[in-house]
Amino acid sequence: MSGGIAATRPLDFRPEQPRGRALGELVRTLREQGVESPETDGRVLLCSALGIDHASLIRDPDFPLGDGAGQLAAFAARRLRREPVSRIIGHREFWQARFKITREVLDPRPETETLIEAVLGCMARFSRTTLRILDLGTGSGAILCSLLQSLPESSGIGVDRSAAACAIARDNLTGLGLAARGHIVCGDWAKAIGGCFDIVVSNPPYVASGAIAGLAPEVRDHDPRLALDGGEDGLAAYREIIPALPGLLAPGGLIAMELGAGQHRSVVTLVRQHFDGLVEVKFDLYGHKRVILAGSGSALPT
Repeated sequence: MSGGIAATRPLDFRPEQPRGRALGELVRTLREQGVESPETDGRVLLCSALGIDHASLIRDPDFPLGDGAGQLAAFAARRLRREPVSRIIGHREFWQARFKITREVLDPRPETETLIEAVLGCMARFSRTTLRILDLGTGSGAILCSLLQSLPESSGIGVDRSAAACAIARDNLTGLGLAARGHIVCGDWAKAIGGCFDIVVSNPPYVASGAIAGLAPEVRDHDPRLALDGGEDGLAAYREIIPALPGLLAPGGLIAMELGAGQHRSVVTLVRQHFDGLVEVKFDLYGHKRVILAGSGSALPT
């Protein structure tokens, strides 16, 4: 559902109302208003509003909402206005960690985990584990942090044009105990950095400017436009990033970039203009061509 939703009355939760009954009312209203995954959203919002975990909700469904009733009503109203759950509760579960999310950064999507899986699947190409990682357009730092967690002897740099996004990425590195191995640079793509990296990753903005208005309101109205707008055809960031990569990639290094729908042929063509090695495209769990892999030196492992 890409447009707005019909007006609905505010949900009025009362302190004496049982948790289970309140959850049922919330889920029913979310479903009626066309919100995707109403059961999951309702459960997460209720648990966050009450400061309890899912196990407590299952164990004690007849407990009253108590002082959390007002917070739950406020959360429900925001979700019914199509604000994403992650922005309401202030964090997103991604890969193996919880990331701080604000309006200044893109909300990490589950399909972006395909990029992490693809990179880790190529580790056989490296003869050592002390790898240097570069994340261009790091946003919340979710990709960089996830790779640093999965590759504990690695180090990395994240680059973003938004000073506000850089601050969030630094907070996430610190919160996950990764600040000693990960650093954030505020600047314009590859122009902001030098040196050689074993792994270069990026989830650049790839939505065509004219298509943004038709996105789901959770994306269109809440993700920063800077993180969405890929120019007239959605490929502007790729045209800027890819020519700079040969000067940043170490011999035998790996490039992994997320793709928008229908963009794989154009991006593969751009990559092959600058790299002679094998280029592969990986599918996400939904069957979409989501990640492009390219490398210098030896062929990519399959």
